[in-house]
Amino acid sequence: MKFDIKTDSRKIKPGDTFVAVKTIANDGHKYIENAIAAGAAKVVCEYGEYSVPTVHVPDTREYLDHYLETTYKEVFDNMNIMVVTGTNGKTTMAYLYYQALNLLGKRCAYLGTLGFFEPEGKMYKLDNTTPDICEIYEAMVSAYNNGCQYFSIEASSQGIAHHRLDTLHYDYAVFTNLTRDHLDFHKTMENYAETKRKVFENLKNTGKAFINFDDERCSYYSLNQNTNFTYGVNGGDYQVIDYNFSLDGTKFTLKNNNETQEFHMKLVGLYNIYNILPVIAILHDMGYSYEKIASVTPKLNNGKGRMEMIKYKDNLIVVDYAHTPDGLDKIIGTFKEITKGNIYVVFGVRGSRDREKRPEMTRIVMSYAKKTIITTNHLNQEDINQIVGDLLKGVINDDYEVILDRREAIEKGISYLESGDVLLILGKGHEDYLNLGDHTIHFDDVEEVNKIIAELK
Repeated sequence: MKFDIKTDSRKIKPGDTFVAVKTIANDGHKYIENAIAAGAAKVVCEYGEYSVPTVHVPDTREYLDHYLETTYKEVFDNMNIMVVTGTNGKTTMAYLYYQALNLLGKRCAYLGTLGFFEPEGKMYKLDNTTPDICEIYEAMVSAYNNGCQYFSIEASSQGIAHHRLDTLHYDYAVFTNLTRDHLDFHKTMENYAETKRKVFENLKNTGKAFINFDDERCSYYSLNQNTNFTYGVNGGDYQVIDYNFSLDGTKFTLKNNNETQEFHMKLVGLYNIYNILPVIAILHDMGYSYEKIASVTPKLNNGKGRMEMIKYKDNLIVVDYAHTPDGLDKIIGTFKEITKGNIYVVFGVRGSRDREKRPEMTRIVMSYAKKTIITTNHLNQEDINQIVGDLLKGVINDDYEVILDRREAIEKGISYLESGDVLLILGKGHEDYLNLGDHTIHFDDVEEVNKIIAELK
């Protein structure tokens, strides 16, 4: 099946159709000539005359939605789609689901923060967690052509707000949690929550929702028209009744109706139990026995930059994407509980994002860490002095340093490690670049750690 319609002029290939869609921030009509120069053979727009066959429509967004929904109906009728939304845990949960199904002999693709993955590990990077609607459809068509029966997708609040998922209907929808994030975009927690709720309005008639029982907004996402299941530790249809974890992984016991099953996984911590619970619940709903599911959970990995562990002598260095107050609290708290030695943290926050959460993030880090090193994350055109100034408003003791060069900060963090200590490097995770405002450089936290360790040998 071919896919030859685009809304991004930079992705046009000869023979494609370009649809000039208006978005919240931009107007595709400005890029029609660029699309034609790149080889667009047809243009769909609301106004203007052009040198290639042109179709005028009242609303290009409506045209595109209708075109995609009808042209690729076969794909969605024959593919089981799981979508996950929430503040934290989306990437890990969606990636675990993708891995688990492939290990169980099904062909599943994944689309989200880590990129687009097909079953054989073929992947490409994406500009956004939830990319342009045409890019989503193109990925799904590619997966379908590659024999995939299942598709795992992350739904970010910005992607939902920009209507990138409006025409998709899901077999399964998961809500992980809702904590403070993206308020620079949504302005209020109520707007943020409402945006994510739209995912649960798009379930298929036979679709099912799996909702975190322990989140205070559980009932908000349990829509009356849906078949709803809950999961959690304090209660839920799928409830964890016992658990323990160490640096080697996690064991927990799940109870559903009158059935119990013990599970093992490499992932560490209570929050990773929450990440894997909906995966287990959905697989069980599909008809897999708990014994069969338990046979694959020890083989599952977090994904790049998600609690990625590097051993250094008898210490541990961990790289993670944690970039919200809740995310920081969960990962640092987890390692504080299982680490015999001290906790050291290197972190920074992104520029041009919600400034009010920055002092809280510093307070959380410093409440756990023996030493906190504040450094640079993506500046995104914001003055580094303003970013650091906001972070310093949350200082609660003198055990901190500001080292703006991220490599030097990581190097300093490693230098502090003594027997049994843990260094957490947070905020960038899988990302292999660093935005310094006027330019971007290649920078991968894991690569830098390995280079520094090699130099120390």
